Amino acid sequence: MAGMRLTVIGCSGSYPGPDSPASCYLVEADDEAGRTWRIVLDMGNGALGVLQRYVDPLLIDAVLLSHLHADHCVDMTSYYVLRKWHPTGQQPPIPVYGPKGTGRRLAKAYDLPKRPGMREEFEFSTYTGAIHLGPFVITPTAVEHPVDAFGLRIEANGKVVAYSGDTAETDALLDIAADADLFLCEAAFRDGVENPPGVHITGVDAGEYATKAHVKKLVVTHVPPWHDSADALREARSAYDGPTELAATGAVYEV
Repeated sequence: MAGMRLTVIGCSGSYPGPDSPASCYLVEADDEAGRTWRIVLDMGNGALGVLQRYVDPLLIDAVLLSHLHADHCVDMTSYYVLRKWHPTGQQPPIPVYGPKGTGRRLAKAYDLPKRPGMREEFEFSTYTGAIHLGPFVITPTAVEHPVDAFGLRIEANGKVVAYSGDTAETDALLDIAADADLFLCEAAFRDGVENPPGVHITGVDAGEYATKAHVKKLVVTHVPPWHDSADALREARSAYDGPTELAATGAVYEV
């Protein structure tokens, strides 16, 4: 692959839907030696099962969690089991990046003692600045959500994938998505209704950010099953006239 490949593993918002797990995205890129590096963005409910359709989970190089709500991180408990108890032996720890307290949150989710928790399976790091991993440079930026949450700008081989994570309206999205080749943006709320403040954005918002940031392609994601995802897509297209698609499990984007 020349740039990056993004595979949608899960794109259902807030909880798994009948057609998709909750949030999870596989991003792959080759380094100069031809070695393929694989990172996973979020690991929501049901994601690990579907991930295995596309890659051996033991080949993942790192996991980046946008925030610690269950629909973005809870399947890390299953991934812990896979890496700890695999028949070929306990696997070496891989990097896991997230907000402050990620290791403690995941240990508690599996009812593990604080020490060692999952530290023998994962090397936890808190977002502080740009992350260099193989061909990837990943820049986390704080966004607006009820808990500490981050959008991620992923660069490799001259291409850019931007991921909003979960966020309310914030100018930070303009920095995350600036001139991105692909903008993966949430649209959990509907336009024209009274939505809770400080939580999510609408499809119209996603389209407006895509327009202002001059992105080349918009992929709308994180639509909860209680909404019609086609409405989110129509909203986004009303505010952005570039290529716009709705995320779906198994969709692959060559960037």
